[in-house]
Amino acid sequence: MRVLGIDPGLRNLGWGIIDVQGARLTHVANGICHSTPGEGDGDLAQRLYSLHSQLTEVLRQYQPGTAAVEHTFVNKDAVATLKLGQARGIALLVPAQFGLTVGEYAPNAVKKTVVGVGHAAKVQIDHMVRLHLPGVKIAGPDAADALAVAICHAHHCQSSGRLEEALRRAAG
Repeated sequence: MRVLGIDPGLRNLGWGIIDVQGARLTHVANGICHSTPGEGDGDLAQRLYSLHSQLTEVLRQYQPGTAAVEHTFVNKDAVATLKLGQARGIALLVPAQFGLTVGEYAPNAVKKTVVGVGHAAKVQIDHMVRLHLPGVKIAGPDAADALAVAICHAHHCQSSGRLEEALRRAAG
């Protein structure tokens, strides 16, 4: 199973792809889609379009079988939260356009799965991602977060698969 993890952001949208075979996780690729502010009234629309185009190319190139997106962190700045939500919409839309199911995880759930605690610092996430994926070269903190989302999704998919199998066996 090939898993795409996405850490949404309007300026920097992190992505990470891993392959999963049983309990083995293998790094495939990671990176950051950058949008830069343009001129005029179409600024936000152009930035969203740029993220859409870049993420579409990632899916085209790596062809993941499933995807996961981190929930947005709500802060006191309502305008910034709304813009981040629109970038998250792109992160949900592009995998759906490729026919993928998209898991969604709260930041604390990702941290708890990858690090073991729900309030881990970015440096701890980076460290644990490197332990899960030996030899990985991480493009930056947003890519590390995206790889953590992919790892979280892989673990949850494996757990739900084992649960479904156990229920099938119990049902006879």
